Amino acid sequence: MKKTIISLLMAATAAVPACADGIFDNLRYDLRAGYNLGGTAPMGMPASIRSLDSYKLTPSVMIGLGVYKPLTEHWGLTSGLRLENKGMNIDATVKNYHMRIVRGGQSLEGMFTGKNHSEAEQWMLTLPLQATYTFNEKVCVKIGPYLSYVRSHTFKGDAYDGYLRVNDPTGEKVELGTVEGDRGSYDFSDDMRNLQWGVMAGADWHFHKSWGVFADLSWGFTGVFKKSFHVIDQTMYPVYGTIGVTYRMK
Repeated sequence: MKKTIISLLMAATAAVPACADGIFDNLRYDLRAGYNLGGTAPMGMPASIRSLDSYKLTPSVMIGLGVYKPLTEHWGLTSGLRLENKGMNIDATVKNYHMRIVRGGQSLEGMFTGKNHSEAEQWMLTLPLQATYTFNEKVCVKIGPYLSYVRSHTFKGDAYDGYLRVNDPTGEKVELGTVEGDRGSYDFSDDMRNLQWGVMAGADWHFHKSWGVFADLSWGFTGVFKKSFHVIDQTMYPVYGTIGVTYRMK
């Protein structure tokens, strides 16, 4: 048995260079820098969210290295590694929205009606794997899955200018004001996932031999919160668009 295992290992070792020659031939590399614009939201606006009152831009940047492998005249594969930040800063009006807040040192949970301010930020490493179709030397489209490891995450905010019904819609009514001491605050950062995956699609356009622009849309299939988190009734998915520039290195 030992001789058989050694023989198999030697055969596999001898085969690696031959496979590597094919896999790593004709690779093209590019540097990418962009800006992420989007948010973390349920699929479809629930009745409890009555309106989105404001959306503020956050410093959501992306830098990365892309690798492209041509397979045929038009088809290929692209991958790479991205360091990116995805954030949002929004204000919404809600009614009978399930919340857990802290007010005056007291933890309260129930149905909230009023104004809700939310801030989210996630720093992550993202690995995409996409099939590409190249129309010519300038334009290509791409689509495929991605996997993100979220290194740090924040999801916090305030409930204000309204009231909370403790436990259920007919429970004790707790008024929430607009000033610091009268608001209810929340921080669900520790309840967020460290791994996310979804699908990413986009297009590249090279207006120069080396320089180009790109646009991507990433749609998360996993919610940003752990399965054990049930404060927010709806699953919150990360949906972001990215626009940026690319520099072809090879």
